[in-house]
Amino acid sequence: MVDRLWPRGLAKDEAHFDLWLKDVTPSNDLRKWYHSHPEEFAERYRTEIEGQGDALEELRAAGDIVTLLTARKEIAHSHLTVLLDVLST
Repeated sequence: MVDRLWPRGLAKDEAHFDLWLKDVTPSNDLRKWYHSHPEEFAERYRTEIEGQGDALEELRAAGDIVTLLTARKEIAHSHLTVLLDVLST
């Protein structure tokens, strides 16, 4: 899962996934800042995530096919587009 906060309504003992990688998600400060500065978010998040080398390598090492789980409804307006771009480079 690539969300910093646990999804509402999902019990942890009922969740079936291998990794919860909070380190590849936006920091709490950046996540809160996003709402007032969405146009600058991608650049700041990219800088932040590139500093998380170990977490990125863990995600890359998970295999050729990795499913990223999120509770976000609007994926195009979230950190996932930046994360996918960073992972593909």
